[in-house]
Amino acid sequence: MSVELAGGILLPFLGTALGSACVFVMRKDFRRSVQRALTGFAAGVMIAASIWSLLVPAMEKSASMGRLAFVPAAVGFWVGTLFLLLLDRIIPHLHLNSSQAEGPRSKLARTTMMVLAVTLHNIPEGMAVGVVFAGWLAGNMDISMGGALALALGIAIQNFPEGAIISMPLHTGGMRKGKAFWAGVLSGAVEPVGAVLTILATRLVLPLLPYLLSFAAGAMVYVVVEELIPEMSEGEHSNVGTVFFAVGFTLMMALDVALG
Repeated sequence: MSVELAGGILLPFLGTALGSACVFVMRKDFRRSVQRALTGFAAGVMIAASIWSLLVPAMEKSASMGRLAFVPAAVGFWVGTLFLLLLDRIIPHLHLNSSQAEGPRSKLARTTMMVLAVTLHNIPEGMAVGVVFAGWLAGNMDISMGGALALALGIAIQNFPEGAIISMPLHTGGMRKGKAFWAGVLSGAVEPVGAVLTILATRLVLPLLPYLLSFAAGAMVYVVVEELIPEMSEGEHSNVGTVFFAVGFTLMMALDVALG
């Protein structure tokens, strides 16, 4: 495995780990306005990545289909959406600022279900990084190393506040700093694992690359619509989440164009 590939796969995980380490240097949890801003930023990054790094390359890869070039992207997008919907139903989890758990009834601890919620969020991100790097490894002219690194870097940037958002509430809720840190790190560990598994799977079924790219996009958009947008909009009305959504979207778009 090359240094570039290993670094790209580990970048998002590193972002989560560094964010989780905020528990050692910050005394208080984020204010609600800051949580809105960070959640909106993450949503913007994920939507931009879904479009520029996944759906557009999927359609470019299917250009030989002419006017039907959208079909693999549409099919993959729907399969990715339904896959996350299934995970959402079968895995017990608890979103930030929510008092009611989702999924099947479980006797799991509240903190465990919070970590599971963030882990569900991170699954499509790991798959997205994996499938883009798989496309680059396969010599796909529509996916460059710069573009793959741009996606990994964008997700790493938005994972930094996510790591803090999971570790800080756990600590303020009574968990020791070290344990809260490792809980945040654990939530991001699924990303490099998912990336490697996706690379291995994609290299075996390269003709399905457009479907896999859009599959990851569908899964990421599901997370944004089902989780992030409601979180940044709940409670008293505020535009800060919307503004930072635009900031995240612009940053990810710029990274993809500049590095791709």
